[in-house]
Amino acid sequence: MSTTAPTYQVGVLGSGQVAQVLAKGFAGAGHSVRIASREGNKLAEFSASSGIAEGTFASVAGWANLIVLAVKGTVAESVAASIAAQAAGKILIDVNNPIADAPPEDGILRYFTGPNDSLLERVQAAAPEARCVKAWSCVGNAFMIHPQFPGGRPTMFICGNDAAAKQAVAAILDGFGWDSEDIGSAKGARAIEPLCQLWCAPGMLRGQWAHAFKLLKM
Repeated sequence: MSTTAPTYQVGVLGSGQVAQVLAKGFAGAGHSVRIASREGNKLAEFSASSGIAEGTFASVAGWANLIVLAVKGTVAESVAASIAAQAAGKILIDVNNPIADAPPEDGILRYFTGPNDSLLERVQAAAPEARCVKAWSCVGNAFMIHPQFPGGRPTMFICGNDAAAKQAVAAILDGFGWDSEDIGSAKGARAIEPLCQLWCAPGMLRGQWAHAFKLLKM
């Protein structure tokens, strides 16, 4: 017996390109979508062209039953804290990376976290009752929705403390053309987040941006 994948009220928090790509992707998949900026008045042109309504972080997070946090990494923790009450009990997909404001060194992005820390863990601590899952953090926005590569479906690495939330996110990723690999608890983000540095390095060094990771198994 076939089953229909659930649809969500998706609140995308962020005004940048990643947030806009994901908002359009969810809307195109049949979800109800709203997008948010801090003051709720930054995305008038995007809203007019896409039909996706804009609101504030708090209003959109309160309306949503699934939240996508897609802001600048340096403010992700504070934004998560600001919507902690609205996010309680809801899946929160953290797509951010801890990229520092300092410039890259020899093509390698600088991070403000260390090897035994991650931005996802900080986001989870800031919104302790949210069901946080790391996803979409190891590929550029051009390939986040329905990526097409000669080698087949790429792999998205995910992690989080809530098993059911990870299963739900894996199903969403499957619908968007991704295989998923579960890297365990929120601490798994200590291994996942540096993949952004690895993904960006060929682009920064040689202008090569058309790639994604794939996990090969025996």
